[in-house]
Amino acid sequence: MSRAKLVAGTLVATALLGMALVGFVMAETPSPSAHSALTGKVTSQAEGAMEGVIVGAKKAGSTITTWVASDAQGQYTFARDRMEPGKYMIKVRAAGYELPNTSVDVTEQPTQLDLQLTKVTSTSKLANQLSNGELLTSVPGSHEEKMALGGCVNCHTLQRVLFSRYSAEELAPVVQRMAMHTNNSSPLHPWTRPPRPATAPTERQIAAAKYFSTVNLSSVDTFEFPLKTMPRPKGKATEVIYTTYDLPRADAAPHDAALDAQGNVWYSDFDSQFLGKLDPKTGKVVEYPVPLNRVGPLAQGGLQIAFDKEGRVYFGNMSQMQIVRFDPKTEKMETFKPPIADSDIGDGHLTMIDPSYQQVDGKIWVNVADGTDESGGTWHVDLATNTWTHVTYPPGSPSARAYDVVANSKNDMYGMSFTNDKIWMTDGKTLKTVWYDLPTKGAGCRRGHIDSQDRLWCGEFNGNGLAMFDPKTQKITEWKAPTQWTRPYDVQFDDKTYAWGAGMDNDIALRLNSQTGEFTEYLLPHETNVRHVEVQKSGALSSLWLGDQHGGTIIHIEPQAP
Repeated sequence: MSRAKLVAGTLVATALLGMALVGFVMAETPSPSAHSALTGKVTSQAEGAMEGVIVGAKKAGSTITTWVASDAQGQYTFARDRMEPGKYMIKVRAAGYELPNTSVDVTEQPTQLDLQLTKVTSTSKLANQLSNGELLTSVPGSHEEKMALGGCVNCHTLQRVLFSRYSAEELAPVVQRMAMHTNNSSPLHPWTRPPRPATAPTERQIAAAKYFSTVNLSSVDTFEFPLKTMPRPKGKATEVIYTTYDLPRADAAPHDAALDAQGNVWYSDFDSQFLGKLDPKTGKVVEYPVPLNRVGPLAQGGLQIAFDKEGRVYFGNMSQMQIVRFDPKTEKMETFKPPIADSDIGDGHLTMIDPSYQQVDGKIWVNVADGTDESGGTWHVDLATNTWTHVTYPPGSPSARAYDVVANSKNDMYGMSFTNDKIWMTDGKTLKTVWYDLPTKGAGCRRGHIDSQDRLWCGEFNGNGLAMFDPKTQKITEWKAPTQWTRPYDVQFDDKTYAWGAGMDNDIALRLNSQTGEFTEYLLPHETNVRHVEVQKSGALSSLWLGDQHGGTIIHIEPQAP
């Protein structure tokens, strides 16, 4: 080969190699798209490019935070239509890693910001990052012992237990005292049940205290068990946009979040006497004070939010033992009380309410949890006459003390409880009840929704799954959640393909493809205590609204992939 040909060939090869390297670099760090407001790559020294890191951006002075997830190349992107120009604080969620204080100025031009995460070396820091579900997976102990520990998440995260230094003897009266707090207690609002005669801790409370003392820091300075983290999201679980809305009060505790026909999100406050409305377009929140029926330590918040066909808002007002009805058009608020003497209420609290099909017969379904035989259980209520009919059952009937009550299109009622192996249906005309066995014993449905086919969907809280009852076949179908301690609290179907669920433990919004059985798990941006799910059925893909009961935020989860 001549020298000229050799040189020419070398130049061509060098040029091609250079072009390949340029293409490789461009593929590694793509230029921001004109449709992107902010983009970058998430890396760490330990892993290099990091998939499944949840990245949040909050504009200075705003109450709204937008979150996205990094893809398999570590790339994250905020679209232009989700981020206006301004100064933004950047946060991340990635267990085992942290990001130094980071801010960025977003302009009209696409902005590039790469994020270098640092691996956490402190056990205490890592433990503080973990979800309740990760901590329950990490601690040693039997399933029964872990279930006792899992009961603490009603009121606070498990870090409060695990970082305590109380001995078994010191913990026993603490466990006993915790049992006297209502389920809507919080560190800011430690509501208590009606006082009872002083007694010593029970054997069960003593056993729980002994177990708690073996997993806390009562005898050691650091945890002696490995802290286990869930895998970060991958694939389509990273194709999602989250929006979180801060509520105006520091003690806000949104239990139910429900979407009205105008696109507003209404929420019940579990700890305080407020009914709230969020405008997702602006982030503006309006709160309406709820009048008190009972005073003292019973002046706590409410539970279920629901709408009737006229768009009026209904609110189960817990220990106030009243239904609250609010008309957004007139801003008129009414209250309705059951015909029960205070002496017969006990620790009863009015929780669930379903007016969805009130137009069928003029009646709604109401549930009173706990309470005496005179107050507790299910009520069939005509609000026009304020007539309350207590549903009763023949002697020898299975238990029908409901946790949730849901109406179908005929205004019959489905009842369920996570301590019951059955669901049941009460006929709205005759008030006769039929029970159906759940396939998995001990699974227990906690809350649920009716779909457009009159099928009942519910969260099998103790069974870690989702269930659907089809009245045509009278068959119950179950799907097990892929991750331990998901404990779905509630489930709703989008009337097309997907059923959505979530719970109090592992900060995951769960989407089930009912046709294929495929689950997609969306890791939420921060610790989220979920008691109710609300599916937005409009759009190409359904999305999910959640009330963050312990965090004072409303969260919207929008999948970007089927």
